[in-house]
Amino acid sequence: MSKAFIAGTGMTAFGTHPRRSGRDMFAEAGLAALEDAGLESEEIDEVFYGNFIGTVSENQGHQGPLVAEAVGTTAPARRVESACASSGLAIRDAVRAVRSGEADVVVAGGMERMSNMGTAGATDGLARAADDLFEVQSGVTFPAAYALMARAYFDTFGGDREDLAHVAVKNHDHALVNDHAHLQEEIAVDDVLDAPEIATPLGLYDACPISDGAAAIVLLSPSYAAERGLDTGVAITGSGHGGDTMALQDRRSLAKTPATREAANEAYTDAGIDPTDIGLVEVHDCFTIAEVLALEGLGMYGYGEALGAARRGETRRGGELPVNLSGGLKAKGHPVGATGAAQIAAVQTLLNGTHPRSDAVDDDVTVGLAHNAGGTVASASVHVLEVMA
Repeated sequence: MSKAFIAGTGMTAFGTHPRRSGRDMFAEAGLAALEDAGLESEEIDEVFYGNFIGTVSENQGHQGPLVAEAVGTTAPARRVESACASSGLAIRDAVRAVRSGEADVVVAGGMERMSNMGTAGATDGLARAADDLFEVQSGVTFPAAYALMARAYFDTFGGDREDLAHVAVKNHDHALVNDHAHLQEEIAVDDVLDAPEIATPLGLYDACPISDGAAAIVLLSPSYAAERGLDTGVAITGSGHGGDTMALQDRRSLAKTPATREAANEAYTDAGIDPTDIGLVEVHDCFTIAEVLALEGLGMYGYGEALGAARRGETRRGGELPVNLSGGLKAKGHPVGATGAAQIAAVQTLLNGTHPRSDAVDDDVTVGLAHNAGGTVASASVHVLEVMA
């Protein structure tokens, strides 16, 4: 097991920031992460930057060196694009750079700005993560695609909209104390069930908001951390990446996400753990059904068993396996390119006791997991984080 220590994290507030530029938001997150780590920009060896539609929303290509400059460096930098999994995979690249010995100090994260595009423009931009020939040109949007997955799940395993409503209520509750969250709003099951449907069986409260924001982490090699006497309380000890077909029509089942299972198994093997070792999870819940699919793909629940977890209280704060204590994408928000980094920042701060929901984490929890998915889970990254003794 090779470690990449998380020395610092930084985030903007997630929300609607149409007048802020992407470079400005990433500068805020990246510089905050460096300050948290106690490092200077001159010490950065590489920058890995996740972003999905900045060439459209920002009218800006070649973003890697642009955001590197924003955090005060001309170190080698590159943009990583994998739809909603962009910064999860940027962090995977950063972990590999540290483990290989090629870099000692790496800034990794991501940014997305979509509110300036309007709802229709953002919907069109996000649709680029689907198969244009077989899905987008037929009118499939992501709410429709995840609705198909929800219906397939209900047909295969049973369940109903009320089960999904409990997922939304839980994640909104978790976000109430998170000042970085887009939606700090308490809701009830009836609010979810009475909301307008956007794609049967999914309603307005089953979907995450269109968010702007940035998140970043600083990763260190063990040797550099020891040399500088820097805080090495939490490390990434496992990393995995899985894939699947782009178009839903080519999949054997719409009720399972093999990319998540593949990424999880790789990350578990890498870290030398199994799912029973994990005490808290941040999963990719762009829609309520996505949280259910993620928990089963990660092996936290058997297939068909995760749908009732929120209703039973198992995944709520105080439950056996707290899920999305940050509020998740559903309430914390989903600035696409920033989400994977924000999840890892949430797990790290939950484990080290500095997150506003850390009081919901048992004292004996030392292992957490972050799951980031792209599109309809055609790509997925999984990272295992552990408290270092």
